[in-house]
Amino acid sequence: MYYEDENNLYHYSYRKGDSNVVEPVYNTRNYAETPAAPEEPKKKHGVWKLVALALVFSLIGGVIGAGASGMVRTAANRQTTALAVSEREAPEVQTVAVSGTKQMSYTELYKANIDSVVSINTTITTNVFNQTVENASAGSGFIITKDGYILTNYHVIDGASTVKVTLYNGETYDATVVGGDEDYDIAVVKIEAQDLQAVTFGDSAQLSVGEDIAVIGNPLGELTFSMSEGIVSSVDRAINVDGTPFNMIQVSAAVNPGNSGGPLFNTYGEVVGIVSAKYSSYANTSVEGLGFAIPINDVIAMVEDIMENGRVTNRPYFAMMASSVTANYAERSGLSVDAGVYVNSVEEGGAAEKAGLQAGDVIVKVDDKTIESMTDLNAAKKSYKAGDTATITVNRGGTEVELSITFDAMPEQTETAEQPQQNQNQNNNYYYYDGNGGNYDPWSFFNEFFGNQFGGRYYGNSADDAA
Repeated sequence: MYYEDENNLYHYSYRKGDSNVVEPVYNTRNYAETPAAPEEPKKKHGVWKLVALALVFSLIGGVIGAGASGMVRTAANRQTTALAVSEREAPEVQTVAVSGTKQMSYTELYKANIDSVVSINTTITTNVFNQTVENASAGSGFIITKDGYILTNYHVIDGASTVKVTLYNGETYDATVVGGDEDYDIAVVKIEAQDLQAVTFGDSAQLSVGEDIAVIGNPLGELTFSMSEGIVSSVDRAINVDGTPFNMIQVSAAVNPGNSGGPLFNTYGEVVGIVSAKYSSYANTSVEGLGFAIPINDVIAMVEDIMENGRVTNRPYFAMMASSVTANYAERSGLSVDAGVYVNSVEEGGAAEKAGLQAGDVIVKVDDKTIESMTDLNAAKKSYKAGDTATITVNRGGTEVELSITFDAMPEQTETAEQPQQNQNQNNNYYYYDGNGGNYDPWSFFNEFFGNQFGGRYYGNSADDAA
């Protein structure tokens, strides 16, 4: 319907349901006639157009600004999340010869010595119930001469049916066991090769606690030619390995089965020890940060002896019979000290007699090493060879006396190692001293129960050994 204004001919309603709808009246003017000039429209909307244009330009500017801002933020984000790649060129590591006068970086040390380190693989063939059983084991070693002599631990090649040596370049050789010494846990094997790179030996006596060291070997028998580093934790650690006493270098470098027989290096690239991995576990308990090495000074003369004679012929010998002093031993015998090594007898014309040792003396020190048992004495002897001279301090009737001894060579047939303490305890061995030169009564067990009926003195479970 139309609005109430009767002159409003162009506005009408399209609403459905309106009544009294009147058809619109159209202008019937003749268009052939010259039209009258239209009236100038009033510019009442000009201001609003300007406002609209301003809004349009503001919107366009906002879009452009947002786009530019977004581009800047994207570029910033790219800079934040981009991977930083160094353009530094890795320096070339030069091979530095071991001179003993220049300290090396670990990288230089490894490159200078890796061709001297070897992997050792052995097989042990045994017969069980008429069936041949073959077991394999692995260890490490290092070349000590250009013509193929290699040093390792005795326990690496002990009982081996075959020994194979692999060099860093991948070449593998069949090796022959030249000889070794179980008490010192050293062995020498030989391969047929020439112009090999041999290590340079250093002075293990110059090591100090806290000094940097490195180990190269084959941990687990699989991680071949691995290097680990650490410091010297102790320079003279007395330990007992399977009943055998050792004075070891203790280090914090990682040492695992397979490292046995490998070299211990100082920061000059010199070998100062032979790594032993026997203490990677102790009493069924895994240990960390503990490694041990045999001081090279203790065995270098023996290594040369093995190369020449196939065995150690220059082991030091006191030429006496002796036993450990225990508190019970000291109480029953009236000794003024309750620890040391009791001299039961000396061999006529031997090193001990020449030095002035007497039966009844108690050895309490060898040079600067305190002696409290046969284990200590046997460990101290490993620092010497036949012909060396040492100062011995003994307690004689409550008075300390210093004596100088020049060691004899150990007779080949003489038992040198003290019976393992654990075996002594298990067997409950008892000894009876009759007061006349250290002879023991085989019936001493009965003497313990019947109250020293035979006039002697019961000493307890302390064995009498050659030393």
